[in-house]
Amino acid sequence: MAACGLDFGTSNTTLGHLSPGGPVLLPLEGTHLTVPSAIFFEPRQEPLVGRAATAAYVAGKPGRLMRGLKSVLGTPLIEEATPVGRERLRLRDIIARYIAIVKARAEEASGKSFDAVVHGRPVHFVDGDPEGDRRAEDTLREIAREVGFRDVVFQYEPIAAALDYERQVTREEIALIADIGGGTSDFSIVRLSPERRRQADRAADILANDGVRIGGTDFDRQLSLATVMPLLGFGSAMKRGDLAVPGAYYHDLATWSAINRLYDGRTLREIDDVLRDCARPDLVGRLRTAVEEERGHALAGTVEAAKIAASETGAASIDLGPIERGLAASLDRTGLAVKTDGLSRAVAARIGKCLIQAGLPAERIDALFLTGGSTGLPHLRAALAECLPEARIVAGDTFGSVGLGLTVAAEVFEGRVRADA
Repeated sequence: MAACGLDFGTSNTTLGHLSPGGPVLLPLEGTHLTVPSAIFFEPRQEPLVGRAATAAYVAGKPGRLMRGLKSVLGTPLIEEATPVGRERLRLRDIIARYIAIVKARAEEASGKSFDAVVHGRPVHFVDGDPEGDRRAEDTLREIAREVGFRDVVFQYEPIAAALDYERQVTREEIALIADIGGGTSDFSIVRLSPERRRQADRAADILANDGVRIGGTDFDRQLSLATVMPLLGFGSAMKRGDLAVPGAYYHDLATWSAINRLYDGRTLREIDDVLRDCARPDLVGRLRTAVEEERGHALAGTVEAAKIAASETGAASIDLGPIERGLAASLDRTGLAVKTDGLSRAVAARIGKCLIQAGLPAERIDALFLTGGSTGLPHLRAALAECLPEARIVAGDTFGSVGLGLTVAAEVFEGRVRADA
């Protein structure tokens, strides 16, 4: 058998295998070790994934782009069908097509046929819903088997990141692992050492696990609602009474996984009714343009890019030219922090819950290991570090630590299956 580690993320995906030199990630799109978790369906063509999917959408090719599909796992939306050309496909089937393409590319790159997988999963797919959590894992397991994995096991993503970090640890320590991804923020407190790394059963070393369904796409959504959607009429008034323009359209347009729900004739007819009765048809008309021309993913991508640019350089412009020539919004690092302060504090609060679960004071944590794309937000990093003022801050591979750790776990899994055979 050949086992691999698969990190199917809300924003990006990696897949690793065991090379003669140890665990490595495989190239999944050209030379890139990560592939964006995006899929684009062109009429009468094989679907495109990753950067190619986004490029086809941006180029204006006819078809349907989908991103952020992991966030529907564990919810009724997973069985919802969406129009794809002349077909209607369930979202779970779209996820299966995406993962099948990733698996095929990894097998081509490695020269192996993978029949076993250690699949990453967040601590909670759905907050406060154990049944939804179970359904989400069951769905991913079914999908993995449908695409050709005979043996499927799961590992919490922050534990996987801990296994990757442990490869550089030279003495025993207690680390808090923070994996802040596109859809969830997950935390584990783990006892690590070179000696413990050689043990097959690490259950006693896991001191706490917790997580919350807040990730980078939620920061995107909050920024969009605060900076972009008011320019499209969000929060504006209707002509009569004290009612505002219905907000549901704007919330869907700002949410990666919900954007495609707007693209039907019924929604456009509803927006036309709103246009007739709203006080600012100049603004709501922009909403109609965004929906009619299916520019929702372009808007979301522009907001995401501005978030990253403001984090890295201090300021960014959000170009809304696809909606109206010359239209733009501005964003700086301070505004980013203010507009998403509640989210960053909600994420950081999980550290306190982990410490209580582990029965440890903050000063007992030796290292705070950070991985996941959203750890690039300066105010979020500061909020996390503030909870553990004496801990050493260690930056992991932003997009690769979880996948590498899952591959470390795959080595153990493969050895166990061989021993049982």
